[in-house]
Amino acid sequence: MSHGNYMPGPAAGAEVRKDGEKWTLVLVRQLRHAPEKVWHALTDPAQLREWAPFDADGELGKAGATVKITWFGTPTTFETKVTRADAPKVLEFSDIRWELEAVGNGTRLTLWHSIDRRYISWGAAGWHICLDVLDRLIEGQPIGRIAGPAAMQFEGWQRLSAEYGKQFGVEKPSWS
Repeated sequence: MSHGNYMPGPAAGAEVRKDGEKWTLVLVRQLRHAPEKVWHALTDPAQLREWAPFDADGELGKAGATVKITWFGTPTTFETKVTRADAPKVLEFSDIRWELEAVGNGTRLTLWHSIDRRYISWGAAGWHICLDVLDRLIEGQPIGRIAGPAAMQFEGWQRLSAEYGKQFGVEKPSWS
């Protein structure tokens, strides 16, 4: 799928919370869509395949559900339990937590994702792009998923990763 002339904006709306080597990325994004629409895009496997960096083999919107997650572009699959699903406000599974807050006609979406310190700028860049793709998908103007190893070849990802790395004060990880 062609991503058209999509190019992500500057690194913004992200911070890290540090706890030793375990760091949590906190990314906040304003979306022009109601929380119910955003919730559906976060929990429905068909919509996740259009924007998220992972596929889910089941509905993520049910607390207690066990779902297989596969990170896009990798053979890595793991089972996770949805630990919290308070529609359309809070969704938690694995090391990911989403909070949705109605603001005007839109949603303030906050993502918490625990990521190894060495890869935090990569995660920030990846989620930044995925959330742009999500916004366009809900808008009815899908540009196709940009995630996984393919995203790392994308010029916008490389720029964002460097910008977030500077903001967070981390070195770029090596490819080894």
